[in-house]
Amino acid sequence: MKNAKILLSGIMILSSVTFASAQKKYSKKQIEKLKSEAAAIVEAHKKQSQVMVDKVFSFAELGFQEEESSKYLTGILESNGFTIEHSISGIPTAWFATWSNGEGPVIALGSDVDCIPKASQYPGVAYHKPIVDGAPGHGEGHNAGNPLNITSALAVKEIMERENIGGTLILWPGIAEELVAAKAWYVRDGLFDKIDMCIFTHVGNNLGVSWGPTSGTGLISVEYLFEGEAAHSAGAPWRGRSALDAAELMNIGWNYKREHLDPLKRSHSIFTDAGDQPNVVPSKAAIWFYFRDVSYEGIMDMYAVANDMAKGAALMTSTTMTSRVLGTAWPRHYNKVIAETMYENIKDVGLPTWTEADQQLAKAVQTEVKAKKIEGLPTELSELGLPVLEPISGGSDDIGDISWKVPTVTMRFPSNIPGLPGHHWANAIAMATPIAHKGVTAGAKAEAMTILDFLLKPELLTQAWDYFNNEQTKETKYQPMIAGDDMPPVYLNKEKQDTFRPALEKFYYDETKYDSYLEQLGVEYPTVKP
Repeated sequence: MKNAKILLSGIMILSSVTFASAQKKYSKKQIEKLKSEAAAIVEAHKKQSQVMVDKVFSFAELGFQEEESSKYLTGILESNGFTIEHSISGIPTAWFATWSNGEGPVIALGSDVDCIPKASQYPGVAYHKPIVDGAPGHGEGHNAGNPLNITSALAVKEIMERENIGGTLILWPGIAEELVAAKAWYVRDGLFDKIDMCIFTHVGNNLGVSWGPTSGTGLISVEYLFEGEAAHSAGAPWRGRSALDAAELMNIGWNYKREHLDPLKRSHSIFTDAGDQPNVVPSKAAIWFYFRDVSYEGIMDMYAVANDMAKGAALMTSTTMTSRVLGTAWPRHYNKVIAETMYENIKDVGLPTWTEADQQLAKAVQTEVKAKKIEGLPTELSELGLPVLEPISGGSDDIGDISWKVPTVTMRFPSNIPGLPGHHWANAIAMATPIAHKGVTAGAKAEAMTILDFLLKPELLTQAWDYFNNEQTKETKYQPMIAGDDMPPVYLNKEKQDTFRPALEKFYYDETKYDSYLEQLGVEYPTVKP
């Protein structure tokens, strides 16, 4: 069956490239002219980009609860001729938006959309000022990527229609990326089986792209659930079997294990159920782990050891144990041909022109969070990112799973401030300001130009798949970490979001009344400490 899928994929790729060859031939000069036109269309639509960025920022929705964000973004795409498939992979807030102009390359554009807990923050204010105290906020900047993709897709679509260029554009959201809990399900369920290439976008502080193995890790996210017997904690504790004891013993065991982990590995945990109240022996308890490593094999080794510890903790406490996988992410590997092609367009676009106000905000935020350098926003492009030769540990992203399914890159776009902590209210400060808006416009130009390259130069797609098949996957073969019956944990964050949504609704951006979200909130840009 696996070989049949590979064969089918190969036929699909060859057919799309062959058809592209049969389309109208464009000279290098003509292609460059169309790319310049795409960039001009993006520039002309920067107001719409700004509104989308601000709107999604104001929704402030946690993973799996991105209801308003998804409804808003799919509404824009549907009104522009895209066909929307809702609730993909059994995830209510997930969707694929497809527009086709006939046979040709199938290009997917993805970006994340979810928030960070407790990261609510007034944009443009260079110190901690929550919009709603304790509420989620865009402390990673996931409000900007989908607006960028929509802007670039609509620019390319306009040119494809006029020039009768064959091809298909598919836009999709990285739901619950902070839980790494959607993209592996997309891959498992075959959503990328008929896609030729993927461009993923993620907020950064420069405009750049890389190829090959990257720094960072993959991971498996697992919750261990223990069950015992309740009893009166004072009256008859001997009659109880504490599930919390089991969860704590597992936690203790894993903390002893940390001393013997390779320095490239990472692991972290929280208790998701620690009992009800002190005078009742906890009959149920749970602990949730992320196990990270720079290789698939290393991740699965950690997972196997943790499973044994969980069984041991249950044996020691006469409790029972079950576990469930809540998310996975493969280590990332990006395509050389797509990255090199995109970087040439990035050089043509260049960084935005930052104003004195932009730089003042950036330096004030860097000062507030005690960044190592108070340097403001970058004024020089980063270099093309090259393969990491020696593994470097760090964060994870489930775009890794897709990068092992089809040729993929992640384009970082300059909508945030260097030197910030990450997953923090400070990372939300720039994300509904001119900094974010300019970065999205720059990124959309580079993405639109790259899409046109691959639509109009069929040899590029052939080369991208040659790298994927004969270099990237020559020795490393993708194996999903989730089973066929594992379901995405769509219940996560529901209670939290339901708690804060009524208060957040009062602050949803109304673009019919206000030019920007800053104006609606009454923020003078920039607002810094004296």
